[in-house]
Amino acid sequence: MSRIGRLPVVVPAGVEVTIAENNEVTVKGPKGTLEKALPREMDIKLEDGHVVVTRPSDLKKMKSLHGLTRTLIQNMVTGVSEGYEKVLEVNGVGYRAAKQGKKLVLSLGYSHPVEMEDPEGLESAVDGNKIIVKGIDKERVGQYAAEIRDKRRPEPYKGKGIKYADEVIRRKVGKTGKK
Repeated sequence: MSRIGRLPVVVPAGVEVTIAENNEVTVKGPKGTLEKALPREMDIKLEDGHVVVTRPSDLKKMKSLHGLTRTLIQNMVTGVSEGYEKVLEVNGVGYRAAKQGKKLVLSLGYSHPVEMEDPEGLESAVDGNKIIVKGIDKERVGQYAAEIRDKRRPEPYKGKGIKYADEVIRRKVGKTGKK
């Protein structure tokens, strides 16, 4: 039995889960609504404030889908009740981030400023050298944060670039001069 898949998903107060045919799951909560089509093979049931996922057989594919399906439902419930956020740091001399309406303007040492439009349903905020991406869909928050980071990845010699707040950059020693 999948150790994660067998755990029931607790539905907090104020969150409503509906399971339509073909495993179309809709989760409504105080922060918004999320919909996702989950694997049809899994059996998803709503039982007294818990969502329970069961699998039809012990095939390898079914085992892997079992834990995945349960985690996707958990992420949707957490998203509509609490929301998700990713924090990025901008490090480097002259590197800065600013917000202009729904646009994130990054000065990253290129000849031009890099402008990024906030996707629908996500918002970004700038606090000093930190960029905070918030939203209810974990997948989209992580994707947008990764796209921001890709504009100038941290380099290992001086640590300049955009990195996640909890990321550790392995530093390298630069070359030494001649004697």
